Amino acid sequence: MKIKSGVEPLKTFPPEERPDRRAADNSNVPFLLVIGGATATGKSSLALALAQRFEDAIIISADSRQVYREFDLGTAKPSLADRQRIPHYLIDRCDPTETFTVAQYQQQAQDLIESWRQCRTGQPLLVGGTGLYIDSVVRGLKIPPVAPQPDLRKQLTALGQAHCYALLQSLDPVTAQRIHPNDPVRTIRALEVGYVAGQPPSHLQGEVPPPYPILYLGLDCDPEALGRRIAQRTQSMVEQGLVQEVADLVQKYGPDLPLLQTLGYAEMLPHLQGDCTLPAAIEAVVLHTRQFAKRQRTWFRHRAQVHWLDADAKDLVDQAWALVQERKKSPLDRQCGPGQDRG
Repeated sequence: MKIKSGVEPLKTFPPEERPDRRAADNSNVPFLLVIGGATATGKSSLALALAQRFEDAIIISADSRQVYREFDLGTAKPSLADRQRIPHYLIDRCDPTETFTVAQYQQQAQDLIESWRQCRTGQPLLVGGTGLYIDSVVRGLKIPPVAPQPDLRKQLTALGQAHCYALLQSLDPVTAQRIHPNDPVRTIRALEVGYVAGQPPSHLQGEVPPPYPILYLGLDCDPEALGRRIAQRTQSMVEQGLVQEVADLVQKYGPDLPLLQTLGYAEMLPHLQGDCTLPAAIEAVVLHTRQFAKRQRTWFRHRAQVHWLDADAKDLVDQAWALVQERKKSPLDRQCGPGQDRG
């Protein structure tokens, strides 16, 4: 199943026209609604339900894999119907052979939000499970300005992901903890930044908090319940055609495409090569997704500004909407949640 958005981008700003976010006036400015949490907790469903309660809304994806075209089912990309109902942005931004950095994400997300602020209409929702993407906007992380290094990337790719991840653990343990061991794209980018800058990437980061108020909602549920959600979603992906999607990507780009190490895709490669059965591949996806979700939960739990909601609550949407209404009563309070960030 191939999904095309058909949504035209909002205005973006060339560098010389970008507003000074530090000096911007936040009077009479609506807030940014953020929805984060582990995979399969229902973030997209909640976002759609809330978006439909606003007079006008847009959803900005915060998912490091949904930015890539052709990676649809395995990334749980919103359906065409959902994307026609509510405009979605930062989905299908580049081809699988291209690199999309955190710095690119941050700038494009900030441009979208600034465009919305100028229009003063509608409500933006920033939604996803890529914590670093969300942090880049919510905390205003200063991203090291290191341009892609094609030759260095080729050398690192030739070493293999296991070797590269070990190098990153040695260079910058803090950054390594934030990256999945099987994520070559982010691993190589971190090494690239570290080697070019001459110091660990985590040492290069500062913060310029955004000038607008934020309401940060987080979805969570019992680990066993989350495990069941993951198993059900994985089965649904397979029934909708995940195996064929992976096969099409392999045929078009070859099995060595770095993005094919993405969770849900990497586990299907052995099955396509005849090295394991489909049930075994599905079991591997579920296991690895549960492990990934555990790391995501740890990441988001260190964000003390998050209002946590039970993903299985029957009145989840009403609870979230009540927090939205509460935020509307204090639009100039920039505090995004219960407390200051710990991580």
